[in-house]
Amino acid sequence: MSQFEKKFGKYAIRNLSVVLVCCYAIGYVLQFIVPWIAIYLSLDPYAILHGQVWRLVTWILIPPDDFNIFLTLLMLYFYCSIGTTLERTWGTYRYNVYIFSGMLYTVIGSFLMMGCSYLFMKEEMISTGGAELFFRAGSLYFSTFYINMSIFLAFAATFPDVSVLLMFIIPIKVKWLGVIYAVMLLFSFLQGGFFAKFVILSSLFNFIVFFFTSRNMMHLNPKQIHRRQEFKRDIRRNTNGITKHKCAICGRTEVDSPEMQFRFCSKCDGNYEYCEEHLYTHTHIKSKGNF
Repeated sequence: MSQFEKKFGKYAIRNLSVVLVCCYAIGYVLQFIVPWIAIYLSLDPYAILHGQVWRLVTWILIPPDDFNIFLTLLMLYFYCSIGTTLERTWGTYRYNVYIFSGMLYTVIGSFLMMGCSYLFMKEEMISTGGAELFFRAGSLYFSTFYINMSIFLAFAATFPDVSVLLMFIIPIKVKWLGVIYAVMLLFSFLQGGFFAKFVILSSLFNFIVFFFTSRNMMHLNPKQIHRRQEFKRDIRRNTNGITKHKCAICGRTEVDSPEMQFRFCSKCDGNYEYCEEHLYTHTHIKSKGNF
């Protein structure tokens, strides 16, 4: 992953959560102007294979279906906040990989759904008026709703002891909310129909991969984040132009990236310093004889 990051890290989109919220805003405006526009923006694999390739991207514009504008804005603000926190903790590149892999798995899941439909759902296709109408109805299930859920689950896995106010009153640790969400998703998967199973599994597959491959990045706490923010302020006070910090992975210094923060790794043998994007993702360096 570090080799890929060196090559493609510069293309990572900063503040990706804000970009997604802006996409939702565009989607709301389009739906307000043209209420039936979602039919031509949704992730419909049948239509894609028949030339409507824009659907590979435009389905991201479809916002959460909620008629309560206050709850919708509150939800979007919440996901934007936790997404920004994850980006600052993991690094922009890793957070981009997480979000875009969720979108990619969703697209792949839609085509797998189509293939399984031809194998096992032929009678249902005929009863609904043919494959085109069948997949048009199923495409409306595919949205970024479960990708947003994967952001929350990743936040709960990374910051399990952070407390939030449930209903603005009851303090509860986010790990228990994560457990509740996971149980609800499992119930929805078991009780859901043919389309729902594909949507849930494909949209959350990025979290499944994250959970089993990134446990060394979990269990951070607010004190660590606070120390990192204090370190950033110290870097900003450095005005003499002398380089004091250098990342052992990418070689960036505070001169190259004034907003970047650097920390020494306590688990590495030796004085190895890393930037914020590699502090939690690098392979620890051990001297011979230490295990």
